[in-house]
Amino acid sequence: MLFAIIFGGLIGYAFGRFPGFLIGAAIGAFVLQRLKSRLVSKLHGLQNGFIESVFAVMGALCKADGVVSRDEIQMAEAMFTRFRLNEAQRAMAKEAFNRGKAPGFDLDAELHRFMQASGRQPVLLQMFLQVQVSAVAADGQVHPAEHEMLVRIARGLGLPESQVDQLEAMLRGAHAGQTGGAGNYSSTQQIDDAYKVLGVSASASDAEIKRAYRKLMSENHPDKLAGRGLPESMREMAEERTREISHAYDVIKEARKRAS
Repeated sequence: MLFAIIFGGLIGYAFGRFPGFLIGAAIGAFVLQRLKSRLVSKLHGLQNGFIESVFAVMGALCKADGVVSRDEIQMAEAMFTRFRLNEAQRAMAKEAFNRGKAPGFDLDAELHRFMQASGRQPVLLQMFLQVQVSAVAADGQVHPAEHEMLVRIARGLGLPESQVDQLEAMLRGAHAGQTGGAGNYSSTQQIDDAYKVLGVSASASDAEIKRAYRKLMSENHPDKLAGRGLPESMREMAEERTREISHAYDVIKEARKRAS
């Protein structure tokens, strides 16, 4: 801001000496404030659009098997708390969820609307999909009808089906760690899932794996996501994603170390 004021002042000084400097500085400050207000307004609109579309699609996803259960409604309400939505945002999210589970909801149109609002930023689209996977797999499982709709959502966002596999793998690892379910989650499956999380094959070189890890960590940094429109209330989920990416990298390194 100081730079803009000084720059405006120097331009004014060139035309009107000291009075011109004052006028130019004032104009510079005014223009900067207007630009800042527009940026904040645009970011706020994007964040509200993110919340509305997330819960509308979530409502449709919960209806994938034909019925929205009480457990699924409680899950959606738990998301309100997890994302620390204020009263206005909660009301918006509830209305959107009900709209999504209502007959005639146009899923493809909603996804297209979100893509336009997000500027098609890949990381925001991936985070949108991550919320949906987390919503339907609170028990650590994704049922066939839900998986099919998740694939449809991914395609509607212009994302490959592998993104769904990646997120489901990430979820299985997180759920096993949270519940101590290592007995039902073999080391072989854990390693296979770790490769899926990083989006690389088991035959990838160490250098390729490290590049994939660094790229994912950079793309999913919570501060970077916030600057692109991710609501601050969803920062926790972004942080979880980076922890799971880091954990997957550690699993692969340890497995390769044992095998060498």
